[in-house]
Amino acid sequence: MDKKWGDKRYYNLNYFLRNKFGCKVFKISLDAGFSCPNRDGTISKGGCIFCSERGSGDFAGDSKFSIKNQFNNIKSMMNKKWKEGKYIAYFQAYTNTYAPITILKRKYEEAINQEDVVALAIATRPDCLGEEVLDLLEYINKKTYLWVELGLQTVNDKTAKIINRGYDLKVFEKALSDLRNRNIDVVVHSIFGLPGEDKKDMIRTVKYLSTKDIQGIKFHLLHLIKGTPLMSLYENGELEFLDQNQYVNIICESIGMMSPDIVIHRLTGDAPRNLLVGPMWSLKKWEILNSIDKNLKDKDIFQGMYFNFTKNTLD
Repeated sequence: MDKKWGDKRYYNLNYFLRNKFGCKVFKISLDAGFSCPNRDGTISKGGCIFCSERGSGDFAGDSKFSIKNQFNNIKSMMNKKWKEGKYIAYFQAYTNTYAPITILKRKYEEAINQEDVVALAIATRPDCLGEEVLDLLEYINKKTYLWVELGLQTVNDKTAKIINRGYDLKVFEKALSDLRNRNIDVVVHSIFGLPGEDKKDMIRTVKYLSTKDIQGIKFHLLHLIKGTPLMSLYENGELEFLDQNQYVNIICESIGMMSPDIVIHRLTGDAPRNLLVGPMWSLKKWEILNSIDKNLKDKDIFQGMYFNFTKNTLD
């Protein structure tokens, strides 16, 4: 191994943030009370079939409170464990560019004006980035460090229809181009274990993203949450969970293929214990992360070692 990112074999978020800001940086997840065009009938109803009732913001603040109150409430709880550090205000729940521009501007500025905030992260859909929104994001990016998160999940348009994603790959590519043309960093979400996908499909998504002009990636395991449309596929026998070894092996192979310039923000996701149907092994988050580290070490894999090969074998 000829390169380390701290004590990891991949370009991890903690390493990136410490080097950028010179201290420990924590994310505070916020719920701005927005909706989603894939839920309100503009595109579809019900959202992506895996998305929870809280729009993937199950661990975010409470939208009944202002951005300032959410931020300070969460910050005070975090300060009990970590006394020092800076913060990223993270608009996580639902689609965080899907509101009138005046409301977006007010809420973004409320977040970045909180004490010790050094960055803003905005999770959204590629089809919710019109010119006005892009102009606002460019303005915010000049005031503070910003990244925008896009939920691609898979490069396979057939799978996208199954999960009711609501847009095709060309929409993602345009959004990525529009953001990068304005020098805005992009973090992309990918999910392993989607219905109908095998390892080849998952790796194809990784290969695609590894050659794109993205600055970060979040790898997720598909979680089955009570009350989501995905339940019907599971009950009909159309959904098979990955086991822990399968997931760890795919993650490690993906790390090897990923460009060494792309920050890996996440290697597995979280789900509320009381709502999770499966896979139940996913609740043991630290065990999974330790297994990934061990697998990388045992196989002597580090991020980027297969990258040049990957660029030439995208199919």
